[in-house]
Amino acid sequence: MRTSPLSAGCADSTSSRRSPFVIGGGLFAAGAGFALYGSGDATELASIYFAGGLFFNTGGYVSLLQVINAPRHDTTGAGRLATRRWRWWSYEPMRVDWLGAFVLFLGTLVFAVNLLDSFLQGLSVQQVNRLIWVPDVIGCVLFLVSGHLGFVELCHGRPCVHPHSLGWWIVAVNQLGSVLFMVSALAAYTRPATGSLVNADIANWGTLTGALCFSLAGVLQLYEHP
Repeated sequence: MRTSPLSAGCADSTSSRRSPFVIGGGLFAAGAGFALYGSGDATELASIYFAGGLFFNTGGYVSLLQVINAPRHDTTGAGRLATRRWRWWSYEPMRVDWLGAFVLFLGTLVFAVNLLDSFLQGLSVQQVNRLIWVPDVIGCVLFLVSGHLGFVELCHGRPCVHPHSLGWWIVAVNQLGSVLFMVSALAAYTRPATGSLVNADIANWGTLTGALCFSLAGVLQLYEHP
């Protein structure tokens, strides 16, 4: 069964993709854990999240590179796989695997904006929502779209459940992480009337559990065979 850009590839490229998401997810989980238990100030927490975001950026781009440079069927009709010259970029929006990987990478870049803005001090409530919350929600939407495209590729455009397929579980766990990140983002909206979050505990728990899902999916990729 063909797998999605979040779960496909040879052993070496899978390992190179797996590590950034495992580490990035671990750092996000650590940041959320510190926030839940009141450890560390705002700058320290922002630094932990930003470091995790850098690993997510790396993992997203490596995922895209893998799709771009994956062996493809030759044009002779023999059905053999052919390896092309290495490329650092391509534009192939009609390929579901490329589109899913690109949207994932774009989501990590939008999260980077959110994480950088988190270092800003003295922001008004409106500025917090515009500079931090809006990029957070947009990044979550892009992650959800990427996960949906992963299912589209894996299931050939139809809803499917394959409990005995490791590739299916990798995509499903990643998508669960994206859903939990979205729950966290919605709970992190700052109310203009009070200046407080909708629900800080839900925001932190959503980040913690979502990050653990991304780390788990990365570990599962270690056991996937091409």
